[in-house]
Amino acid sequence: MQEHDMSWVRTEMALAQPAPSSERGLGAWVRKNLIASTGDTILTIIGIVLVAMILPQIVSWAFINAQWTGPDRTVCATVAQGGIQPDGWTGACWAFVNAKFGQFMFGRYPLEERWRPILVAILFVALLVPLLMPRVSRKGLNAILLFFALPVVAFVLLLGGMFGLPYVETPLWGGLLVTLSLSFVGIAVSLPVGIVLALGRRSNMPIVKLLCVIFIETVRGIPLITVLFFASVMLPLFLPAGVSFDKFLRALIGVSLFAAAYMAEVVRGGLQAIPKGQYEGADSLGLSYWQKMGLVVMPQALKLVIPGIVNTFIGMFKDTSLVIVISMFDLLGIVKQNFSDASWATPQTARSGLVFAAFIFWLFCFGMSRYSMYTERRLDTGHKR
Repeated sequence: MQEHDMSWVRTEMALAQPAPSSERGLGAWVRKNLIASTGDTILTIIGIVLVAMILPQIVSWAFINAQWTGPDRTVCATVAQGGIQPDGWTGACWAFVNAKFGQFMFGRYPLEERWRPILVAILFVALLVPLLMPRVSRKGLNAILLFFALPVVAFVLLLGGMFGLPYVETPLWGGLLVTLSLSFVGIAVSLPVGIVLALGRRSNMPIVKLLCVIFIETVRGIPLITVLFFASVMLPLFLPAGVSFDKFLRALIGVSLFAAAYMAEVVRGGLQAIPKGQYEGADSLGLSYWQKMGLVVMPQALKLVIPGIVNTFIGMFKDTSLVIVISMFDLLGIVKQNFSDASWATPQTARSGLVFAAFIFWLFCFGMSRYSMYTERRLDTGHKR
């Protein structure tokens, strides 16, 4: 029998070696992302030039020349405009934002009762943060408290009229309070309702499918501003005499149903992307329809459409500004309403207020976007090496 020399065969795994020095550090990142090709280099140079031109002016306006405190418009107006600033001065009037901050957050909610929305906000954060952290246990209980118990507690605290709490009518609500209330309820309602509508649209029962298609296509075919106008102005005309709904409640229902119609199409896209073999495999195990959807199909479908779901949430969060058409003032609406205050009427007031509102909207939208990206990476188990 011929013997073979096997001395060249490795008998143990090779130890991991560090990457070459040329592939590590800031220099490698710059070469890979900024100057990898001639086109990348040109775009990088153009970007640096634009940043060098714009950034110093933004920093100067927002921080260096900004007026942070003051009692009235005089601190944000030039001498020619009746103020104390030198002629030619331009800077952010953060004193206006500071003076109106309470209204921007709570609207005309009574000062002595503002502890109630603050308490609701604390409870919301205390329940939301553990739910978003993967390693925290008891997710089911956490979700029940956040989506079922908290809305009841928030309703009692914010509206009052019971348990000795003074009644605060919803027309007094405003600012970030309205924006977050509409967004939270819209998100909590639109996802489950959208899932039901998506399943109904794919149903084999003709009546159920037809009703879901009519609802989805009708709502998606009209703008949100029309839905809000109908809910606020037209709906009371169809109700019996003496029957009415709170205007804020109508806005909640309109926003939630509008978002649910869009969410249904997002979820339906995820369902269509699931291979047929997943359905057949679930059927071969003898699972019922709801077991098949809840345990096999729907988790995979939702994972595929996380970007679309979060995109709908972000769009809904920004669209809450449209409630101004029914005389409700969210964050942007209350900021614009305060521009009419003569004691703060300056050229810089409107710019500062709008920049503040834009930053708040960006902060929440950016947070949702980054968390969705984190969730995608954590659930992306199909392509791990």
